[in-house]
Amino acid sequence: MDRAQKADAVAELRSVFNEVGVVVVTRNLGLTVAESTALRTKMREAGASYKVAKNRLAKLASQDTAYAGISDLLTGPTGLASSIDPVSAAKIVVEFAKTNDKLEIVGGSMGAQVLDADGIKALATLPSLDELRAKIVGLVQAPATKVVQIVQAPAGQLARVFGAYAAKDAA
Repeated sequence: MDRAQKADAVAELRSVFNEVGVVVVTRNLGLTVAESTALRTKMREAGASYKVAKNRLAKLASQDTAYAGISDLLTGPTGLASSIDPVSAAKIVVEFAKTNDKLEIVGGSMGAQVLDADGIKALATLPSLDELRAKIVGLVQAPATKVVQIVQAPAGQLARVFGAYAAKDAA
């Protein structure tokens, strides 16, 4: 890798660090190409990405960003999982690590907040941004439905009273 390629790699990583909500640092302990591809596919489906980067370049890219704290975690064969949604990358990595012992979670960062491996696992248990949005929509819709039912109830009662009077007069 020549100097220009390294500069491009640092610039690309720095733009990733400036855009994402979470970075998860993993240690690759011998993942096969197929396993790595499966992990990347799952990440892509969740709107996240997984990239193996040279530690020195990742340290340079993280300087002057909110993710400068992860530079201590970048030792050995590492990979960086990142996503705009603070939960999705952590969730995918934790699920993958449960089924594959060749991927070790080292830690990560949510902005300036550095997390250890347990912090990443706790983050993975939280609902994703889409799940939270669905819950909020459900909560907003529930009162509206109740208001409609309450407004319609008196009209239904009046209709039953008029129906009873009509039945009484017809008899």
